[in-house]
Amino acid sequence: MNEYITTYTGIHIVPSNPSPEEICIDDIAHALSMLCRGNGHVKTFWSVGQHCIACAKEAAARNLPDRIVLACLLHDAGECYLSDVPRPVKKTLPTYSETEERLLSVIYEKYLGSDLTEEESHAVKEIDNALLWYDLEKLLGEFRSGKSPEIHIDLSYEVQPFIDVEEEYLDLFYRYSGVEKP
Repeated sequence: MNEYITTYTGIHIVPSNPSPEEICIDDIAHALSMLCRGNGHVKTFWSVGQHCIACAKEAAARNLPDRIVLACLLHDAGECYLSDVPRPVKKTLPTYSETEERLLSVIYEKYLGSDLTEEESHAVKEIDNALLWYDLEKLLGEFRSGKSPEIHIDLSYEVQPFIDVEEEYLDLFYRYSGVEKP
């Protein structure tokens, strides 16, 4: 059995030991557009890619630096190689969490030039948690106690074609990364 996975673009990557050369934004955009949030336990399909796009748009709406907007877009990028594991399960899988953190660090270093600072990581996590609040409410009908977090975007949970999500993800990536679109 191989130790690597073959990505959408045909790259072989060992997710537990990634190199920057194996990371490809096209693979990330494609796979995240096809991965369902919540391990599929939702009322309607909502992709990890759509969630990441919403996080990036929320960061932009808060007038945060481009680096944070891009970090929000990429914050679940490791899931394109590992899959989306719900938080309660992730807490019980320390090896998975370590692998995911290492993979995300490589992704951030490749596309942001360095890993996130503690302050940047906090900003990304705050937006991720705010949008998770609405994901749980709209996708599962789970209402949390307390005041709902303020968001600055119109959040639509309308099902979108995979290709549209993939293209929007890539458009945002190129807009905020400074990388020229091929």
